[in-house]
Amino acid sequence: MEHRYIVIFDGVCNFCSGAVKFIIKRDPQGVFAFTPMQSELAQELTERFNVPDVGADTLVLIKQGECFVLSDAALEIARDLKGPWRFCYVFKVVPRPIRDAAYKLFARHRYRLFGKKNACMVPSAEVKSRFLGIDS
Repeated sequence: MEHRYIVIFDGVCNFCSGAVKFIIKRDPQGVFAFTPMQSELAQELTERFNVPDVGADTLVLIKQGECFVLSDAALEIARDLKGPWRFCYVFKVVPRPIRDAAYKLFARHRYRLFGKKNACMVPSAEVKSRFLGIDS
């Protein structure tokens, strides 16, 4: 687990589940691993890294012993993806309060825009090894 970057995402959010699939497709080396915010592992990690105000709308990335949240997490993820997505990292020049405000605005409306499941996503057999802290 220590050699992988861990993405903590909202497991019942359709947009978030789609984002996980997007990352998997653009991460052929399997650097990223995933755990839903609703898992015990996610709770342990957010406590260990002292993540403030964790909610289902908080994207968290644990990378090389460092914790990134909200827009910083999204930009760090993009930075490590295959293809042109890594160039999204240039948005790091935008001040964090502005980036995070845009992130929070989108996150607040994501269920209305993309829907929500009753339970966390169940990964397919091909990618199940990339999911941590789930019982499926």
